[in-house]
Amino acid sequence: MRAAVCIEPGRLVVDRRAAPPPPPPGWVALDIARVGICGTDYHIYEGKHPFLAYPRVMGHELSGRVAALGDGVSLALGTLQIVNPYLACGTCVACRKGRPNCCMQLQVLGVHIDGGMCERINVPAGNLYAAGPLSPSDAAMVEFLAIGAHAVRRADAAAGQRALVVGVGPIGLGAAIFARIAGLEVTLLDASQERLGFAADRLHFASGVLADAGTDAALARLTDGEGFDAIFDCTGHAGSIAAGFTRLAHAGTYVLVSVVKDTISFADPEFHKRETTLLGSRNATAADFTHVIDCIGRGLVPLAALATHALPLDALPDFMAARAHDKRGLIKAIIEVAA
Repeated sequence: MRAAVCIEPGRLVVDRRAAPPPPPPGWVALDIARVGICGTDYHIYEGKHPFLAYPRVMGHELSGRVAALGDGVSLALGTLQIVNPYLACGTCVACRKGRPNCCMQLQVLGVHIDGGMCERINVPAGNLYAAGPLSPSDAAMVEFLAIGAHAVRRADAAAGQRALVVGVGPIGLGAAIFARIAGLEVTLLDASQERLGFAADRLHFASGVLADAGTDAALARLTDGEGFDAIFDCTGHAGSIAAGFTRLAHAGTYVLVSVVKDTISFADPEFHKRETTLLGSRNATAADFTHVIDCIGRGLVPLAALATHALPLDALPDFMAARAHDKRGLIKAIIEVAA
């Protein structure tokens, strides 16, 4: 089969590899249909991912059709499935709490083990969700949207409360969309006027603030000086995360969606006087996947606007070389592997 293999940072090839063996009991062989390109994939290509061994087949935003079944699986052959790429152990303390998204032994397809930028892959049947009427491309976007939906669910904010989403890349846009679905009053903050313009023009977010010297004054005006009830940081930037603590309302909730290698610090008096709730948000769970699928079915998610680029698998090396450092006009690129 064909597979896109990142041999080392900056070196990506589409090569021939042996197809996976027949799926073991409880697993399914999928013929990959579409793969969304994630920020993680760009980081792997650039050599910026801290937990990765090369060579690696990337890709964890996946849709595919059932090609073969392991014992004990009864899915219909040929049906389109959405992949939950988080393979949990099922027995650790997090899994026992129903939180497999932060499993102690978590393996993510395309990161810790080879992923779906290829023609066929084996996955556990329990990590699949029927795509139903979704197209292959729409189905491949469920995973990244589920990350934003999970962050919003973690915040548990009430409808009508003010929310600030910092960083409006794909994950931030997903968080903003699901914050809006939850009834929150959403403001976006980003250093890119292009991204803010896209969010306003194509996704109809009316409130956006450019990150510059006047940011805090602008945010204070929007909240009458009270701050935001919920803040979602999706930047992956330590300075941005640190700045958010003072932008939060008293009794507010701060959700860190992005991950940074740095140490995050904050002023304890500011933290305590707000009685701040600080949350990490990692990956997504089955409940988030099903919520996203339901919202798409109800027409609440502007998928057509989010999918800005499409390409065949063989074009991926050139695309990554050009786009790893130039995201202008790019929100979500979808690799078209098969029908």
